[in-house]
Amino acid sequence: MKMTRRQMIKHTVAIAALGRFATVLTSAATVKTPLFPPASREFLRAMTRDVVQAARVRPGASRGGSVANTTGETLLMPGGNYPAFWIRDFAMSLDAGFITPEELRHHLRLTAQGQNGPVERRLKNGLVIPPFAIPDHILFDGQPSFYPGSYGTGDDQGNGTFGQLPPIDDHYEFIHIAHRYYLRTRQAAFLKEAIGGIPLWERLWKAFDAPAADTATGLTRTAAGKRAVGFGFCDSIYFTGKLLFPSLLRYRAAGQLIELGQAAGRRERNPGFKSERAKIRRSLVPTFGDPARLGGWLMAASEVGRQADVWGTLYALHLGVLTGRAARQARQTIAADVEKITCEGAVRHVPTHLDATSASAWEKAACPHNTYQNGAYWHTPTGWLIEALLPFDKNRAGDLFRAYIDHLRRGDYRLGNPSQAPWECFGRNGVGAQNGVYMTSVALPWSILQALANSHSY
Repeated sequence: MKMTRRQMIKHTVAIAALGRFATVLTSAATVKTPLFPPASREFLRAMTRDVVQAARVRPGASRGGSVANTTGETLLMPGGNYPAFWIRDFAMSLDAGFITPEELRHHLRLTAQGQNGPVERRLKNGLVIPPFAIPDHILFDGQPSFYPGSYGTGDDQGNGTFGQLPPIDDHYEFIHIAHRYYLRTRQAAFLKEAIGGIPLWERLWKAFDAPAADTATGLTRTAAGKRAVGFGFCDSIYFTGKLLFPSLLRYRAAGQLIELGQAAGRRERNPGFKSERAKIRRSLVPTFGDPARLGGWLMAASEVGRQADVWGTLYALHLGVLTGRAARQARQTIAADVEKITCEGAVRHVPTHLDATSASAWEKAACPHNTYQNGAYWHTPTGWLIEALLPFDKNRAGDLFRAYIDHLRRGDYRLGNPSQAPWECFGRNGVGAQNGVYMTSVALPWSILQALANSHSY
């Protein structure tokens, strides 16, 4: 039956209306929950604020059986009942925004005061503190301790289990604290302040020079018999050769010293710092890459410790040192191995299928398999992982964020929950969880996630 012209017009209008209705339905069906929902972001922000507050040790107070805080101002411990201020944990928590400029200045001065002087110190058990070395941690009475696993401040600071030299990373974290103080205040006068007769800008330069670095590549290095821990979150793991993570920190520190040098009117070393950054960038993949064996992962060390370093690879992407084809391959490998490196939003040091042996994630470790730094899971690098996944797999990045928040909500220490989340680290099913109310487990991820949320519509 033929339609009249009037009927054809009505039919066309009806079809168009149905099409518009279908489009509305389709659009409604495809609206997705934000990757980082505002309520979850607010939960993480508030928890971070409260954990930082819990980390504060006021003058006259103590924690974990420590001596009282006699430094005259508030100190921040890593969390739980750690009886000292740890330089790396403090530095890694700064970008969360809850540590005040005044606290920054106090911790910066305290670190500078604890820095070794121009003369090498020889301790018991073959330990050596080089000129201008930076402590590993500082006790609440202001005394520096240079080695992990020890609270000694005199000649006995350990037996060499954690290296014969102080950890490398603290030297560059000292520079990071100074740089962040400058960014917060935009004042450079503090760099000229003399501490023990040496201006702060010079102390920063000498801290940069204190750890050994390879002249050809700019990469940090260490050797058996005169070994230094490279990165404190792997201080129970034995590495030798060139070291990935502290090399990345050295790269960052060189850039920060260029900026601080300009602010202080001390630009004479800036060309050298720029050259070191270029060498590290060029050398990173040739030294630490092994695509046939590890895919896009970078390995932790060039001699002992040639396992895939999850944290180091993520941090290389975060810094933008890993670029081009190497960055694409790293992101592809990370996405493919997510299930092998995560548990409840937390991150392992080594992918499970790339453990050195069936009994250890690393070639040589001082802690049992699947505990602590040898296979447990940590939330400290969760933000780096989410950031690395975003350009490649947004849905997986969102899933990881939700798993992280779910874990924190279930064990929120503020509810009187015995789980005391955020933990420093834990094994599967919560086995081996240790050190509750741990600052970097929320402060570092929050700093990354707020930057992502502010710069994109997530």
